[in-house]
Amino acid sequence: MRAVFYETFGDPDVLQVGEIADPKVGPDSVLVKVHATSVNPVDWKIMKGYLQSRIDCVLPIVPGWDLSGVVQEVGASVYEFEAGDEVYGYVRMDYVKHGTYASYASVPVRTLAKKPKSLSFLEAGVFPLAGLTAYQGLVRHLALRQGETVLVSGGAGGVGVFAIQIAQKLGARVVATASEHNFDLLRSLGAAPVPYGEEFVGAMADLGVDRVDAFFDLYGGQGLQAGLSFLGDKSRVASVADSSVREHGGRYVFVRPSKDDLDALSVLSESGDLKALVSHNFPFEKSAEAFELSMQGHVSGKVGITLV
Repeated sequence: MRAVFYETFGDPDVLQVGEIADPKVGPDSVLVKVHATSVNPVDWKIMKGYLQSRIDCVLPIVPGWDLSGVVQEVGASVYEFEAGDEVYGYVRMDYVKHGTYASYASVPVRTLAKKPKSLSFLEAGVFPLAGLTAYQGLVRHLALRQGETVLVSGGAGGVGVFAIQIAQKLGARVVATASEHNFDLLRSLGAAPVPYGEEFVGAMADLGVDRVDAFFDLYGGQGLQAGLSFLGDKSRVASVADSSVREHGGRYVFVRPSKDDLDALSVLSESGDLKALVSHNFPFEKSAEAFELSMQGHVSGKVGITLV
């Protein structure tokens, strides 16, 4: 089958497009014909070799953890899916080797859900990792409640766009940091935008916000410190970007595959309360260009990769 893969760590020019062996389907897995996937920062951080101390990596590696597609074959123990089902999932394994930048992927059923009819394959392909990160951060870790005010740093990014919408559905007031050129986007999602950096404190004052009930940090560094200064209960901060959050009593969190949480996202999508923002879409053969764009930072929403 056709796949994108790399045989050594490095910059996007290590990515190759070629033929590799078809995946084998285990008893608790299904074979999915991949229609779309996405670029997440973790994909190029693994490619660059930055995460070797935290994640087992076995070269050659096919990148990608997101997918949408159609089930072709089911394992002997699988009853939840059948051939022809349209699905999507966050396909994270215990190690990195067999990713989703390929014509076919063998997918554990615990990582998979039926694709909402409201989503195209492209939209569904960018949904799982970022959507689950936002959902688990706000619902599982921060237990965000109606009437609370939540600060989201990096509100225009892939996770931030989902986080704003989920927080809105939970009945919270959302304040989100972003670059000024993304302010209209944040307003369209229902968030009050504030800038990064030196203007942050003054912008919060202009909004009349002197305290927030919860803080979802997607940025780290100085952004984390600035946000903490507005947080009343320091245990109600969750960061996906900065492990030092634990020194303040908060949580350093990692997204986990969850069929139940994906199903919850599907319900939000079907009701129109959660939409994917695909800012760029690349054909499979131009995955290196997609990686380069993501590595530049400040991409609004998600970068998609189309295979079919």
